[in-house]
Amino acid sequence: MSNPARSIIVFAVYLTLAGLCFILIPNIVLPLFGFAATTEVWIRLAGLLTLILGMYFFYSVRTEDRPFFRATIIARLMFFTGMTLFSILGWGSPRLILFGMVDLAGATWTWLALRPS
Repeated sequence: MSNPARSIIVFAVYLTLAGLCFILIPNIVLPLFGFAATTEVWIRLAGLLTLILGMYFFYSVRTEDRPFFRATIIARLMFFTGMTLFSILGWGSPRLILFGMVDLAGATWTWLALRPS
């Protein structure tokens, strides 16, 4: 497995676990990030979408899809930026930035792994 693929598979595992947590145990996870427990379906919907994204990441590793790897760098930087802005604007807890930092770290790892040696 190539180093870029390794960075993507690690992120796929993270997405899969996060998705499953938001689907199965959202009211344990939400308070950790400053959100109230909920009985609404929105968090499980977000979990399902996260789980589906994880599937895309796993599949891209199987095919060594480097264009996808590159696209994830931009998307994960956008996510980090969005979480930071949501926090700054008071739309969510500053703990949201922790989610974004995972994306930032993963994007950096993938970017470094894709650079020519």
